[in-house]
Amino acid sequence: MASVLCTGLMAGLFFAYDISVMPGLAELDDRTYAAAMQRFNAVIDASPLFGLVFLATLGLMVASAITAFRKKRHAVAIPLVVAAVCYLVVLVITVAVNLPLNAELAALGNPATAKDLPSVIEDFKSVWVPVNVVRTVLCLLSLGALCSALLRYGRATAPLRPV
Repeated sequence: MASVLCTGLMAGLFFAYDISVMPGLAELDDRTYAAAMQRFNAVIDASPLFGLVFLATLGLMVASAITAFRKKRHAVAIPLVVAAVCYLVVLVITVAVNLPLNAELAALGNPATAKDLPSVIEDFKSVWVPVNVVRTVLCLLSLGALCSALLRYGRATAPLRPV
């Protein structure tokens, strides 16, 4: 259940960026866009709660999968593994793509004095935005697999009813 909740939080965060934050920022001038993204990134990077949920999500999935395998509940374990793999890819994408882009944006310093800002922002958007959509889809796939595992677990542990 904790895996479902944490994955739902992460999917919701990525989804919110997809449908509101990034489209809203896209309507702003480059300086305002850069300054806002720099602030968003600084706030989320400094959030212990975000860090805990972001990293604990995978740990919870892996622990659940190991427990299910040990109890020989393969019908439950398989979707847990699928969920963990999907979320692991989210982590890899975040570390390999999003975080370096965020660091480059932070390295600009004050957007008002940054050189070649329109080009930098266009390069940032052209990668960050579609990659975030991929993270959202992967989190949703992971969430679906977790829900499948929960349903299978419920069926396997439900008491038998007399006919």
